[in-house]
Amino acid sequence: MSTNPVFRKLALPVAVLAGLALTAPSAAAPRAVKLKGTDNMRYDVTKIDAKPGEELEIQLTAVSSMSKAEMAHNFVLLAKNAPVDALVMEAAMARASDYIPASKKSFILASTAMAGGGETVKVTFKAPTEPGEYMYICTFPGHYMAGMKGTLVVK
Repeated sequence: MSTNPVFRKLALPVAVLAGLALTAPSAAAPRAVKLKGTDNMRYDVTKIDAKPGEELEIQLTAVSSMSKAEMAHNFVLLAKNAPVDALVMEAAMARASDYIPASKKSFILASTAMAGGGETVKVTFKAPTEPGEYMYICTFPGHYMAGMKGTLVVK
C-alpha cells in the first residue's frame, strides 16, 4: 500500500465500496417459459401457472417448414375483459403491426412479434396481480379460431 496519506484515506472506503458492490443482492431473473407453435396451429403449452406479479419471460419458437408469410405465430396475453372475437377479427387486418390491432392494444397485457419457422421471439412481463385466468392467443389470421390459445392461471 502507498505511503501517501491521501491514498491511504481513500483506499479503505474504495475497498469497502467494492466489497459492497460484489455482495449486493441481485434482482431475480424472470422465470422462462418455453412454448412452441406448430403447423397444426397449436401451442405445445396451453396452461401456464404464475404467482401474482411474478416476472415471466415467454420464449415462443415457431416450428414450421412453411414461409413466414404462410405460417407464423405470436403470443398475445389478454386482459380478462378483452373482446376476444372482435380483437381477432381486427387483428386479421393488421399485418403491418404483426397482427396486433391498434384499437385493441388496451386489452393486451403482453405480446411478442411474429415468429416464422425456426425463429424464437420473447417477451418479458409481470403476471397480473389479480388472481384468475388470462387467455393467451396467436393473432395470425385463422390461428385462434383453429384453437391456438392457452391460459395463464394466476394464483
